[in-house]
Amino acid sequence: MSTGGIDIFGLLFIPTWVAVLGLGVFAYLNSAALLVYAERRIASFIQNRVGPNRVGPFGLLQPVADVVKLLLKEDVTPAQGFKRIHAIAPMIPVITAIMSVAVIPFGEGLYVTDINGGVLFILAVASLGVYGVTLAGWASNSKYSLLGGLRAAAQMISYELPMGMAVASVVLVAGSLSVVEIAASQEHLWNVFINPIGAVIFIIAAFAEANRTPFDLVEAEQELVGGFHTEYSGMKFGMFFLAEYMHVFIGSILITTFFFGSYHLPFAGYWLPELDPLVKGILDVSVFMGKVVFWCFVFIWVRWTIPRFKYNQVMKLGWGRLLPLSILNFALIAFGMYAYTHWF
Repeated sequence: MSTGGIDIFGLLFIPTWVAVLGLGVFAYLNSAALLVYAERRIASFIQNRVGPNRVGPFGLLQPVADVVKLLLKEDVTPAQGFKRIHAIAPMIPVITAIMSVAVIPFGEGLYVTDINGGVLFILAVASLGVYGVTLAGWASNSKYSLLGGLRAAAQMISYELPMGMAVASVVLVAGSLSVVEIAASQEHLWNVFINPIGAVIFIIAAFAEANRTPFDLVEAEQELVGGFHTEYSGMKFGMFFLAEYMHVFIGSILITTFFFGSYHLPFAGYWLPELDPLVKGILDVSVFMGKVVFWCFVFIWVRWTIPRFKYNQVMKLGWGRLLPLSILNFALIAFGMYAYTHWF
């Protein structure tokens, strides 16, 4: 657990882990509402439409109206479905998304806990989200929902392997499984410059893990009505909606942390002077969140630019292209690190 704390002008002392946990949970829970609004506005700009502009100034209260609408909708459970599992399934992706905040550093010393296997913890927690989708499809007792759940399982398993190999190449460069140490190791040079192939593989896999276009086969409303959440309504449906945007936010955080310098400015170790701890903390969090917001924009941008892949294209890309490329990239990084350590 992170030691120390944040002294706010001598008036208030907050333990670091409490501040970071509060910041992380607040950001995660509000990311969905902000991203829904941002997606609608950006989509309308790309397609030369107006977008939400009626509820509140500039349509800023539209997410609030959406939540109220979902709360007031009737909660319908299939008569032949498995009611308890049907109710529990939407909670799983949201809970697993929030769990990842524990090992993410938002700045120098700004993290809840630093465990030796932080990378393994993130990969394990991220892989649990598929259970919520699969159980939702099965518990609905509908063939359309079941097909959507099975598609989710197949897609996520397919892309977790190249994602894991891309992260393994990052671990080789940093020499540690600690997410905090991986972030700290990029003070002088970001991993994207050392490992660009791994960065591209990880970004593509992050899109697939978040079920975002062009990998949104899990829903595929033209083929499966509504996919795994066909039989969901009200806030149960809203939980899946929340989880999707939270995973976009988490994907952006992981891309930033593993490849784009985390909270470090470009080449910060060479030119950034020593700063007051409070100023340094504010700068670190601002830089980190700025990068995360940029990658959230990229997620939205891609959705409204690239059409959905076919199922066979998704499987071919995952197993036939990304997995062999990720293994080759891992071997090249391993050879490069060995050569750098022993020959230079």
